[in-house]
Amino acid sequence: MSKVTRSLVAPDRRDFVYGAAAVAAAFLGSTAAPAQAARGAGASPGRVPAAFRSIKQIKAGVLNIGYVDMGPSNGPAVLLLHGWPYDIHAFAEVAPLLAAKGYRVIIPHLRGHGTTLFQAASIPRNAQQAALAHDGLALLDALRIQKAIVAGFDWGARTADIMAVLWPQRCKALVSVSGYLIGSQAGNAAPLPPKQELQWWYQFYFATERGKAGYAANTAAFNRQIWELASPQWTFDDATYARSAASFANPDHVEIVIHNYRWRLGLAQGEEQYDAVEAKLATAPPVLIPAITLEGDANGAPHPDPAKYRAKFAGPYEHRAVTGGIGHNLPQEAPLAFANAILDVAGRAG
Repeated sequence: MSKVTRSLVAPDRRDFVYGAAAVAAAFLGSTAAPAQAARGAGASPGRVPAAFRSIKQIKAGVLNIGYVDMGPSNGPAVLLLHGWPYDIHAFAEVAPLLAAKGYRVIIPHLRGHGTTLFQAASIPRNAQQAALAHDGLALLDALRIQKAIVAGFDWGARTADIMAVLWPQRCKALVSVSGYLIGSQAGNAAPLPPKQELQWWYQFYFATERGKAGYAANTAAFNRQIWELASPQWTFDDATYARSAASFANPDHVEIVIHNYRWRLGLAQGEEQYDAVEAKLATAPPVLIPAITLEGDANGAPHPDPAKYRAKFAGPYEHRAVTGGIGHNLPQEAPLAFANAILDVAGRAG
């Protein structure tokens, strides 16, 4: 048995339907995992960890951030970052796996989500990529965490990527779903082939005032549709969606989502304080720290081909394809595969 195989056991589940052989094969150094072992049984309302019902708050940068803090306070830190339209519950099964192995797991609500609020009405409701990355750094500073593994998906993967390239001294290792997602306004200005443009329909919708009004009026229904399109083979129940949908009631949610997508297309201004950072990110700097990237085999959201970003990872690196109908919300759909990637990359980082 390999070192990695010994490092993680399957969680105790009500629907425990896979055995030791499947667990040992579940992304423990292989390129594809048996579907059930990677996916797990899925979170249910009664099995959400208590820490997710006792959200902590801390002032960090321009925000008062709501976050989950799970595991031993003196354990090595892992910062888990969700995307849109998701929230902290994407990691409801990942967090206990890591905490049981002695990790301190920090899961913040991103700006515009859950209990994370701006500290003043005068602060711009800015969601450009550099601002989100600085939120992550500010949270580490506020919690007095010198170094953490950073991991995420969607907006959270981009944020983790940026933290890794800007502040490698603060990031022990990286796990990123869909790989290297750092972009720029100039890069986003280039038109794509029609089939790829079609996948970004909501980005163009949000570019209009009709889209902004429509999203504000139908936030929960809109985001559920995104879940279904982005993870076409994931069967989730109403309670699972409702837990995350509650986070979209944040008073700044609509402004943050709209600004994020309009900024990408150069239709909204960012903040001048981030200009130098954005200029650096526009050069697509490589990731030098140990990294593992993941991709589900049924990701219905726009995502790059792994071969196209391989060269952006210049340190110890591995890409893993997660099979079994796994979509865009990989941590929630395949928690064991995601947790194993974190444990594996931590071992490589020393």
